[in-house]
Amino acid sequence: MLHDRLHQPGYVTLFTVSFLASTLLPLGSEWLLVMMLVSGYEPLTTVAVATAGNYLGAVTSYLIGMFGGEWLIVTVLRVSPEQQERARNHYRRYGIFTLLFSWLPLVGDPLCLAGGVLRINFWLFTLLVASGKLVRYAVTAWIALRVSG
Repeated sequence: MLHDRLHQPGYVTLFTVSFLASTLLPLGSEWLLVMMLVSGYEPLTTVAVATAGNYLGAVTSYLIGMFGGEWLIVTVLRVSPEQQERARNHYRRYGIFTLLFSWLPLVGDPLCLAGGVLRINFWLFTLLVASGKLVRYAVTAWIALRVSG
């Protein structure tokens, strides 16, 4: 069933893949966004759906960091002490504006998790994370449409 959905992607699939890609699972969602745009999906809706899914995945990481406790973070999510310390160091060194880079592979998801652990203001978290993710998908869409058009 998932195999069929991925071969005929739609907004639900894009939302789901974008959501999962923004958790600690090693997934990417840009490929699906590009595939949908090249197939003729409406660009603004496609970018909005990908951004919403990716943002809500980041919120999930934030909430796990806030309420999940050390056992969940280390045992279930397998975030190493080194990854946790790296995220804390980013916050100490660069401040909460590092959340603008929550879209980056490898460091983005632990940054969101650390945002919850460090109890970053949720509305500021939302502004920074959603902005960074929107810009990433908008630039990806722009490039895809320019190259395919």
